[in-house]
Amino acid sequence: MRTVIGLMSGTSMDGIDAALVRTDGETRVEPVAFLTIPYEDGFRAELRSCLGGTGPVEAVERALTDAHADAVRRLLETAGVAAPAVDLIGFHGHTIHHAPEERRTWQIGDGARLAAATGIAVVNDFRSADVAAGGQGAPLVPLFHRALADRLERPLAVLNIGGVANVTWIGRDGTGPGGAVIACDTGPGNALVDDWVLRQTGGRYDAGGALAARGRVAEGALTTLMAHPYFDRPAPKSLDRDAFDPAPVAGLPAEDGAATLTAFTAASVARIVPHLPQAPVRWLVCGGGRHNATLMAMLAERLGVPVDAVEAEGWDGDALEAQAFAYLAVRSRKGLALSLPATTGVPRPMTGGRFHPAP
Repeated sequence: MRTVIGLMSGTSMDGIDAALVRTDGETRVEPVAFLTIPYEDGFRAELRSCLGGTGPVEAVERALTDAHADAVRRLLETAGVAAPAVDLIGFHGHTIHHAPEERRTWQIGDGARLAAATGIAVVNDFRSADVAAGGQGAPLVPLFHRALADRLERPLAVLNIGGVANVTWIGRDGTGPGGAVIACDTGPGNALVDDWVLRQTGGRYDAGGALAARGRVAEGALTTLMAHPYFDRPAPKSLDRDAFDPAPVAGLPAEDGAATLTAFTAASVARIVPHLPQAPVRWLVCGGGRHNATLMAMLAERLGVPVDAVEAEGWDGDALEAQAFAYLAVRSRKGLALSLPATTGVPRPMTGGRFHPAP
């Protein structure tokens, strides 16, 4: 067992998630501590300006890395753990461009700078090897989900709703702890709704789904959104944050636009079910989207089986992605697979990550 920190800056651009865990990178994960540090509005705007690989990338990367170093210090203080007691940091960085069809993915974040600032060895650049080998480079959390869900009824779906939504399907049979696993991005998560709310109200997101709850779904606009060819493709597949054009909701009242984009997320999740070997008997939801009561109700209606926040199983839905990159960092150091043909479409089980030793 190793003591490891996982750091995640997700597509929602809300802040840094930092998790301290003990894990063997295989079947055992013991959470120790977790915190989230929100980005300041000014930095969030700078980070947004870098999406697509434009803007002041070098300066933002330095600031992003330094913010993660501060997150490490604050996490250790919260946990009462000294830096020398930590074996490794798994540092995802922030995705500013993801185009696996071009064999390109770009997560900013300077691993060597973070190692120097914290005095702890770092693994970063988790996705590049998978993409270079022809995989989608995402999602990378499925093997972690499978380890957590080893004793749960299957087939099970674990749905992460961040800026983009992704699913891990865990079957009854197959190799590895917990059975066979398939994964993909299902479609939009919170990003389209967040962007809509920002434009319409100046708010950061639709808290609790309250704005959407006051609106009506524009069925014509939803049909147009769901006509995107992505939804006809089988898993594995992945998306960039800005893969979908929200033009069909332009001109709608703020409430109706929020309702329609929320329904778009739910409908796109339901569309993956026919592509799975068996329909899940249950969905467990993590990520910020599980706090959106309107979205959770729409998911339950469309999926027709129990849909629960992962807290129903004692997991911390805010911490899971950060915990996953701690777990993956250990797998990287052991030379174990981070992704599989059924999770990213990579031709063979693929390890990855770039190691930066402590100074």
